Amino acid sequence: MMMQLLRGMVLSLAVGAAFAAPADTSLKALLDHVAKEARPGTLGIIVMDPASRNTIKVNDGRGYLMMSAFKAPVAAAVLARVDSGAIRLDQKVHLVPADIVPGSAVPSLGKRLEAGPVDVSVEELLRAAVTQSDNTAVDALLNLLGGGGVATRFLESKGVHGMRIDMGERELSRMLNGRKPGEQPLAGESDEAADARVKRGFEAVLASKVNTTTLDGAVAFLDKLQSGALVSPSSTNMLLGMMTAQVIPNRIRAGLPAGFQLADKTGTAGTYSDRLGAWNDMGIVTAPDGRRMMVAAFLSDSPASPKQADAWFAEIGRLVAGSMQ
Repeated sequence: MMMQLLRGMVLSLAVGAAFAAPADTSLKALLDHVAKEARPGTLGIIVMDPASRNTIKVNDGRGYLMMSAFKAPVAAAVLARVDSGAIRLDQKVHLVPADIVPGSAVPSLGKRLEAGPVDVSVEELLRAAVTQSDNTAVDALLNLLGGGGVATRFLESKGVHGMRIDMGERELSRMLNGRKPGEQPLAGESDEAADARVKRGFEAVLASKVNTTTLDGAVAFLDKLQSGALVSPSSTNMLLGMMTAQVIPNRIRAGLPAGFQLADKTGTAGTYSDRLGAWNDMGIVTAPDGRRMMVAAFLSDSPASPKQADAWFAEIGRLVAGSMQ
């Protein structure tokens, strides 16, 4: 009931193309309330109006593990290489079954590779990575780029500070499982030893800065993408189209009213002992009249169920959309 009353308040106060000052205050209070509900997990939220540059932040001042949300920035770095002529969209990349990285939302490419080697175009890799969140595809793109450091330097060169890409999905998965690079499962490892190893890996990744972004870094990426400051107009349209078509519509998107659109990328870390490692979404909300808002939300180390986390993210979508009406 309280959330319905608060939502009604922000709907009545939000007017115009940019946040008015009272709506700024009201929306901040509403988002603070959602973040408090998420405790003891940490829910970081940022909302930025590109017209006024007004920005609201909740739980700022730290880095958040991106998980698959990093696939959109990786795609932008690849498309910048396409713009320069260093890479072609129709360029073929040879992949073999050993390149499969499990854990994708829709393992389209990984499934194809189970039958044997395939040659896949860069454009196919981009669409699989961003739209279908295919882990095999994004690792192939990172290999093509020359590693996560190349993607990070591209972002920095474009003024996206606070977002870092250190590794692909295979290496991050190895870290989450408490294994060192190249380390193989131990023969005869007991259940207790395996559990202790996974716990160490889970906590080490959450405490690390690998593949993380600050709230400012996330909104800077989104803002520069929507304004055309990252890649060429054709590459911008391609990436925004892939993000709009992504296959996980159940987070911020689930709270948007009819007529609103979202170009976004989600990210999810697994659980350990009922602790949800990361539950993320970052994207560009577009109202029916064409106005836009940059929104990112990152839930870290939470005992919440996926259903509850989805409800918080949908609420964020409803509140942001309400501030634009």
